Amino acid sequence: MVYDLGKNLIKAHGDLCLRAGRMPKVKTNRVKYPEGWELVEPTLRELQAKMREAENDPHDGKRKCEALWPIFKIAHQKSRYIFDLYHRRKEISKELYEFCLDQGYADRNLIAKWKKPGYERLCCLRCMQPRDHNFQTTCVCRVPKHLREEKVIECVHCGCGGCASGD
Repeated sequence: MVYDLGKNLIKAHGDLCLRAGRMPKVKTNRVKYPEGWELVEPTLRELQAKMREAENDPHDGKRKCEALWPIFKIAHQKSRYIFDLYHRRKEISKELYEFCLDQGYADRNLIAKWKKPGYERLCCLRCMQPRDHNFQTTCVCRVPKHLREEKVIECVHCGCGGCASGD
């Protein structure tokens, strides 16, 4: 089919549309890595491999929520690694830190919570959202150990044993 829309002649063939006289833009997947990337790359690649393994791991015999626990744990490890390198040890530049957040190597929202008092050890964002819990409260893992009735607990969402800052 050929459609005449004024100056541009458009040929339609299935899902492909070409405009006469214009070339389509070529997208490249080349990412420009900032300085210092070679320091964090091996650890991040290793954690990505673990993540892939956890995603492909069969969850036979596990509860529905338990199948996601290893994924939450590895996502937490990646975010904590980037957070510690930038905020605690100051070994990476702001540019590399922002790059890691933009590329999805770390969870920006979780790191933002870690900077606030009382959330320094937060395991995941679901544990602090009242809408995900009974009685519109936070998760049982957010309760300090000395205030718990049961001494050994396990979070339903991520498998955390306790992430209250007072522990």
